[in-house]
Amino acid sequence: METFIRFTGRTFLTLTLTLAVGYSVAVHAQPVDTHIGPVTMEGELPAHESIAKLYAELDYQQATQSYLWALPLVSYAQWQEEFQNKLGARSGDLMVLTSYEDKLGVITANATTPYILGFVDLNETGPLVIELPPGPTAGGVGDFWQRAIIDMGETGPDKGKGGKYLVLPPGAQPPGDADKYYVAHSETMNILVGFRVLDPDPAKGKALVERFNMYSYAERANPGKTKLLSPGGKQWSGTQPRGMAYWERLHQIIQKEPVNERDRFYMAMLASLGIEKNKAFKPSAEQRKALEEGAQMGELIAKANTFAKRFPGAQFWPDRQWDTVLNIAEPSQRVAFYDQLWERSAWFYEAVTNTKGMVSKTPGLGQTYLGAYTDSKGKWLDGSQNYRLHVGPNPPAKQFWSMTVYDIDTRCLIDNPQRKADLSSRQNLKKNADGSVDLYFGPKVPEGFENNWVQTVPGKHWFSYFRLYAPTQAYFDKSWKLDDITPAN
Repeated sequence: METFIRFTGRTFLTLTLTLAVGYSVAVHAQPVDTHIGPVTMEGELPAHESIAKLYAELDYQQATQSYLWALPLVSYAQWQEEFQNKLGARSGDLMVLTSYEDKLGVITANATTPYILGFVDLNETGPLVIELPPGPTAGGVGDFWQRAIIDMGETGPDKGKGGKYLVLPPGAQPPGDADKYYVAHSETMNILVGFRVLDPDPAKGKALVERFNMYSYAERANPGKTKLLSPGGKQWSGTQPRGMAYWERLHQIIQKEPVNERDRFYMAMLASLGIEKNKAFKPSAEQRKALEEGAQMGELIAKANTFAKRFPGAQFWPDRQWDTVLNIAEPSQRVAFYDQLWERSAWFYEAVTNTKGMVSKTPGLGQTYLGAYTDSKGKWLDGSQNYRLHVGPNPPAKQFWSMTVYDIDTRCLIDNPQRKADLSSRQNLKKNADGSVDLYFGPKVPEGFENNWVQTVPGKHWFSYFRLYAPTQAYFDKSWKLDDITPAN
């Protein structure tokens, strides 16, 4: 019998006993310390009893990353499901959201203007014709990864003059009369069609909406009329579901959609977790544990990635707490050498939709968004505290500006007894002598500033968007600056 002892730079040794009959017996080395605890080793290899532990960690990591990757897809799938099952909207119907109650289900909705939107399943319709009437509108068509397919209205090719659009499903070729339309190609079978009416006159806005129509290209000779619906006071929520419901919604929408080339590795991760196209979702106990834990950690990371952004340049002014909330370089989510996974995850955790108008760099067109998640001292905004925001004279907005308060948990309009979430230049606000405005946020109304106040909810945190509609040059060159939200007595 021979004995060989090998020392390494670490504080463990491996002892191999070579027996006369030619067999070797490996003695366990010192365990490797990891963030999941010690991993027992056999020489350079994990011991067999460690394999299950390592695979459990792999599945947990896959679930966490898949959660973050799927946020935009699950968001739209959830929204579509709620429209269908709670509000009775079918593919091709338009939901008109005008009241405060209507919009409580929309993630970071604009409380100032109405939304008109609907989901269309191109599996059912084939190529889709959209007739947009002339008038002041902003909107577009997006696929289910929330990539803009084409803008409509003032930032679209019709430039507010209206026109006919044709949306083609994946792989479809343009028809012979494509020159009659603004043609757009979708990479998903399900799409969102939506727009906002920018005319402040409700009667004119209503008339414009009623002239909108969309229908299958195959029915163009005798099209029907788009059905307009309203939530009618029914509660609904477009917020991504939590826990296993998140994965159930993801599995459901994957069955309806083609797989993009860029997503095939993520589809491999999902297959390891029991989520596959053309297969039933029946996760094992081990897979279910990984999915539940991955969804929990994924959302925690999503919150950090959203409300404490670390993207270069996310902070709009270096001496202010305001962030540029939409950091996607262009609606395709693609830059030179990668797709913007983390920027995408942040935006679609806290918001929905993306159009070219939302990232326009042309003064006087589109809109822009600044987000505040903390006060001037860097502390989370607390619903039990009082705050003030000073808006200096001449905000750089050709149309109007608005300040909207959202619930941090749902990312929807704050659900307060006041039934009000926004303050805007379209409202009758009390102004200072120089034209500036002081806005107030807190659980109790500040005396003398009732019109300038949004009620917050004790026990809940909140965040806010400051929107500029048709931002002017002073926004882009940063010569106008917005104060931080400051604690107030």
